[in-house]
Amino acid sequence: MNEWPEGQNGGNRGGGYGRGSANAQPEGARVMRQVRRGPAGAPPRGGVPPQPSYDAGYGERYDDGQGAPQQPYDSGYNTGQVYGTPGGSGGSGDGGGRGYGGGRPAPDWRRRIKLTAITLVTVLIVTVVGTYFWADSKLNREVDLSKVIDRPEAGEGTNYLIVGSDSREGMSDEEKKKLHTGSAEGKRTDSMMILHTGSNGPTLVSLPRDSNVTIPSFVGSESGKRYESTGRQVKLNAAYAEDGPELLVRTVEANTGLRIDHYVEIGFAGFANIVDAVGGVEIEIPKGGMKDKKSGADFEAGKQTLNGEQALAFVRTRYALAGSDLDRTKNQQKFLAALANEAATPGTVLNPFRLYPTMSAGLDTLIVDKDMSLWNLASMFWAMKGVTGGEGTSMNMPISGNTANGNLQWDTAKVKQLVEELKNDEKVTVSGN
Repeated sequence: MNEWPEGQNGGNRGGGYGRGSANAQPEGARVMRQVRRGPAGAPPRGGVPPQPSYDAGYGERYDDGQGAPQQPYDSGYNTGQVYGTPGGSGGSGDGGGRGYGGGRPAPDWRRRIKLTAITLVTVLIVTVVGTYFWADSKLNREVDLSKVIDRPEAGEGTNYLIVGSDSREGMSDEEKKKLHTGSAEGKRTDSMMILHTGSNGPTLVSLPRDSNVTIPSFVGSESGKRYESTGRQVKLNAAYAEDGPELLVRTVEANTGLRIDHYVEIGFAGFANIVDAVGGVEIEIPKGGMKDKKSGADFEAGKQTLNGEQALAFVRTRYALAGSDLDRTKNQQKFLAALANEAATPGTVLNPFRLYPTMSAGLDTLIVDKDMSLWNLASMFWAMKGVTGGEGTSMNMPISGNTANGNLQWDTAKVKQLVEELKNDEKVTVSGN
């Protein structure tokens, strides 16, 4: 006699709970993993054992037709189920942080930090390399030192000839008026300095433009023609006016015996633009102030921050100074060193809105020799900064007096000693004027 309620599937009748089983006991969960049995106990009234209920995964529960609550059927497709989890398991979240049911995976901070560091280093390298090629392309390598003949032997360290010219090239009439430059054609040297860098710190030696020198034999920079020396004596700046940078270098080398390794020149407009780009330069005006209508200088005594226009007036002033050209060269040294120091401050170097305009203003107007590299230029810059920081020496070329035509005569013995110390990269013991 069948005690099972009508409507039950024949597969669930009799003593076997699994199809084809002759066993009176239910098959284990090994075979029927989807079945979850209820708690053990006596069967309900009527002798009907509890039947599994089935959960379709949509919230409905199926019972055995007797109304008795049953355990849900787990189809393996529960919401929150995550497939393709680590380890290849397709099961539900295991409480270890995997899957939406167990919360989102914890961030891998080590990996994130590593990726961020790699990104920053890559950006830095690209920026540095890009800046290098940008800056290198802006250098005006116009001076060919290979045209200079009969050169002295190279010594220890590096010697730069730094020239400030009165070039008005590219300046409008309004700019010439503003900067008090006048409208003279061509260009002449307004200041000349030798900067020596070596193991004993930098040495900056000003060459007064009124220095009495002999024009040596030379080869014309444009014609290629050789001009023999006649012993003609002129002011040093006349060499530049006669045949440009190459003859100036030749004249300095011939009259000092010191080999010039690199040449750097900057004009009026470029100088003023650099000062403006760094936001001005603080300088101390000597007692009594400075007033010079020709240069445009009009300063009270004491510390002041000069803009480009004022800075140009300051370094060009000579009529407001008792010592004339010698005092002017001292002011030029002082200001150029202060400018280098200002350009090297963190406020300029670490601020791209000041660094790039400063580099652009300088590189656009600098004229250098064909062998000058950015590394050489940077070395010169830091050496100039070192002069301000007390790491080096600044001086005028030693002067013994004036010649009959009013030029400044170098002290031959002191100049010879100075040149030997620079050649051998020794500490300078000679004093200048």
